[in-house]
Amino acid sequence: MQIRDLPYPDPGVPDVRSGPRFLLWIGRNQLGGQLKSMSWGLLHQCGVAGLPLGVGLAVQAVVDGSGRGLALAAGLIALLGVAVVVGDTMLHRTAVTNWITAAARVQQLLARKTAELGSALTRRVAAGEVVAVSTGDVEKIGWFVEALSRFAAAAVALVVVCTGLLIYQPALGIVVAIGVPVLALAVLPLLPAATRRADTQRELAGKATELASDTVAGLRVLRGIGGEELFLGRYRRASQEVRKAAVRSARMWSLISAIQVLLPGLLLITVVLYGAKLTLDGKVTVGELVTVYSAVTLLLYPLGHFEEIAMAYSFSRPSAKRAARVLSLERTASATGGEAGAESGVVAPSGDLYDPASGLLAPAGRFTAVVCGDPDVAGRLAERLGGHPTTDTTADTTAEITADTGEKSPSVLLGGVALDELPLSAARTAVLVQDKDPVLLSGTLSDLFDVPASGKVAASNALDAAQCDDVLAALAQASADDGDGDPMRTRITERGRSLSGGQRQRLALARSLVTDPQVLVLDEPTSAVDSHTEARVAAGVKKLRSGRTTVVFASSPLLLDQADRVVLVHEGEVAAVGVHRELLHSEPRYRAVVTRETEEEIARALALREQLHEELQEIEESA
Repeated sequence: MQIRDLPYPDPGVPDVRSGPRFLLWIGRNQLGGQLKSMSWGLLHQCGVAGLPLGVGLAVQAVVDGSGRGLALAAGLIALLGVAVVVGDTMLHRTAVTNWITAAARVQQLLARKTAELGSALTRRVAAGEVVAVSTGDVEKIGWFVEALSRFAAAAVALVVVCTGLLIYQPALGIVVAIGVPVLALAVLPLLPAATRRADTQRELAGKATELASDTVAGLRVLRGIGGEELFLGRYRRASQEVRKAAVRSARMWSLISAIQVLLPGLLLITVVLYGAKLTLDGKVTVGELVTVYSAVTLLLYPLGHFEEIAMAYSFSRPSAKRAARVLSLERTASATGGEAGAESGVVAPSGDLYDPASGLLAPAGRFTAVVCGDPDVAGRLAERLGGHPTTDTTADTTAEITADTGEKSPSVLLGGVALDELPLSAARTAVLVQDKDPVLLSGTLSDLFDVPASGKVAASNALDAAQCDDVLAALAQASADDGDGDPMRTRITERGRSLSGGQRQRLALARSLVTDPQVLVLDEPTSAVDSHTEARVAAGVKKLRSGRTTVVFASSPLLLDQADRVVLVHEGEVAAVGVHRELLHSEPRYRAVVTRETEEEIARALALREQLHEELQEIEESA
């Protein structure tokens, strides 16, 4: 795989059972690139290791006064120099290619998983952790992949050099052959501690990143309540913990580096002393001593790769673990549609939307409002209706709706067909879920509405239904300042931070209306707008979505009054069904949620209802 061929047509299905298995899977998928890089690295390392032989031959030729020998030595040194240059150049090219292609593969896997899970991803993994994985962790994984081939080349070069020295000068070669493995393995006892410290550092850094991400996302609210200094203090403490962990990790790695400097120095002194004695005894020539000395000196270079690969693995292993954790998340516990189904042109079904777990039914073509006393339950139920159930009872998801049974709740049905069994593309086409905190990406207003859609709803109609007149006026004014005046060409900042919360909410609603899905699920779409605007938005959405299935999770009487059908969900199950005004008078639990009654008021209403029921029974019996 070359950089020019990116992105991958298919990044593959990763092994996410553990961090090391994920790294091994990446290595297997880049075996060709690793072998190519190792070959060039071996050429480079052997060229470097062979230079002492040329130097030794040249020194011996000078001692012997042999011009022919000196010319041969010069030719050998030149040939080895070419090997060093070519090998080093190509090693760098292939190693960087391995780094970039591995990082690109992980990035594509993360992007695919994010698109598959949608907003359910941040319900199961902190947004800051996703950011950390897609940036710093990808870099660490790429570093390990890059270092792996250079380490393999260095290891092979060490074996070749030690074998060559044993053949060239057995007396000194045996010292080198014994000493080099000791040097390579001397730091192994320190690696577990270094790895633990690196893991701690990466974990604290990930938490600090999550805290920073969450703080930036809520900066506007923090300023409103005067909480900036509080969160700034928290981030300072978190960053200081990261700094202390980094210092502790660096101390361990500096100790490892010191050992790898000290021990080769001792080996070099031993070779010189022993070689000098052998030379004085006439057992070793001066040229042979220079050759062995130079070879030991140059062996320090490939030995440095042992420290690098240890560091790369120590830092990449926790990164790979976090990446595997994110990539192991599944849309469902037993999705069978897969990509094959998407390619076969499966058409999304139509009909009633029904959730067997809660008993919620949204008739086809009707405007259904759902009232939940717990906003978190409402959010999880909205995700279920979009086809995102989970079996994870530790996550803040469907498990509570299914009474913490730990078993997979039955799939939501659309027209009698389980959403779990549909290909992802078909399920997304059929059901669109807009959560209570939709995201607006940076770009122009035209870019915002450039989304997959049926084409039956114009952007102007969607904006009108969502009551975006004031938003368009503000954007037109901003565009007029730039000399254009067209609101559709006005740029929106990241997450729409230049707009108010209500304006962002209405623009997101308009975007959802433009897509015109078979089923549109809205979670508190008007929570940030005033009551007058909310009433107009409710009427506009009902009119625009006439004949299409719409499910709105809300507790506002203005919105509930527009619904064709209102469903009360209590403790994860449907408790009552009717229209707003009917439920308001007949169902105390519904009235408590909508009118914000207290528990005492609810108890009195239930007692009064029971009393009236008993009196009616007495009247019927007396009659």
